[in-house]
Amino acid sequence: MKRILSSLLLLSLVLSLVAVFLPSCGGGDVIVLNVYNWGEYISDGSEGTLDVNAAFEEYYYETYGQKIKVNYTTYASNEDMYAKLRSGSASYDVIIPSDYMIQRMIDEGMLEKLNLSNIPNAQYIAPEFRGQYYDPNNEYSVPYTCGMVGIIYNTNMVDEEDIGSWDILWNDKYSGKILQFNNARDAFGTAMYYQQMDVNTKNRADWEAALQLLKDQKPIVQGYVMDEVFNKMKGESAAIAPYYAGDYLTMYDSNDALAFYYPEEGTNIFVDAMCIPTGSRNKDAAEAYINFMLSEEIAVANAEYIGYASPNLLVRENEEYIEYMEDWHEDAMSILYYDAESVPTQYYHMLDVDTQNVANELWEQLKIESSVGSSIHTIALVIVILCAAFFLWRFILKKYRTSQY
Repeated sequence: MKRILSSLLLLSLVLSLVAVFLPSCGGGDVIVLNVYNWGEYISDGSEGTLDVNAAFEEYYYETYGQKIKVNYTTYASNEDMYAKLRSGSASYDVIIPSDYMIQRMIDEGMLEKLNLSNIPNAQYIAPEFRGQYYDPNNEYSVPYTCGMVGIIYNTNMVDEEDIGSWDILWNDKYSGKILQFNNARDAFGTAMYYQQMDVNTKNRADWEAALQLLKDQKPIVQGYVMDEVFNKMKGESAAIAPYYAGDYLTMYDSNDALAFYYPEEGTNIFVDAMCIPTGSRNKDAAEAYINFMLSEEIAVANAEYIGYASPNLLVRENEEYIEYMEDWHEDAMSILYYDAESVPTQYYHMLDVDTQNVANELWEQLKIESSVGSSIHTIALVIVILCAAFFLWRFILKKYRTSQY
């Protein structure tokens, strides 16, 4: 009996191991490739566009004789993505974080080194996006999109003489028509670029100086926004907003009165890149996916759909892509592929813990003062009105009683 039980246990163990390793083997089983990306950040087949993930599944089967299924999910911020991976609550094969987050994840051992022999299309990444601070040896990431932050404004509501600088965000002529970023890094960034500061400074005094600028700006700001900027600028309930060049083109598509410029004092440049998280169960397939994303047809489809600049030379030199973008907006190419040397640019770096705490503390101070201050004014006004109404009622009542005698 013991021998039978031992045999059954051994058989169970063997079957369990087979079940674990089968998904990665050839044959009729389906590999599941878990891809985690920003929302609206891939050509998905809507409105006649190419369904990139479906195209990869077909390509992979034709090339490797293995069925594969892309399980594609999205996140709203680098921090959300980081928190989910750090918690261990989910396993992914491909992620697309931003530069500063890549730096952090490398430092914390959260990314796999890439086998670039499996990603030959990486050779088409433009030289200026190689060897950047967040991945100096190009070992952990391959750029996917890139861009810069500028000022979007409504030409029907803003005087041309006022454009060119960050100072338009502090111009009280446009009080109640100005939007500001609703996140600490970008909001402080607008103030720091305006003063031509180092946006990665560790000096608390610099952060406090930026806070004072944001406090000075607060009375003329209509609201602190992120995605809400689209409806506000398209619908003309706001006139001025700092935002990303690629998103400006999307807004312009719905309102051709909108225009864009890069502030002369300097601005943020960013790169979002494809990476493989530590512990990926399908690293070879993940590298095949990254390489596929860099192929010309696919990279062009993604660039057209997203509207951001591409670091891929196959896209930048594609005549159909150039024609498509210029049909969209006559200045689209010059906006997206602006000569960065003409305007000073800085990347956001991952801040050390102490500096992050300072930034968060000061941001909370700004937001609390904003909400508490407006609440106090509202409550005070209500109290004044109620007191006035009470005394008026007492006066009328007294007059009424006097008239009865």
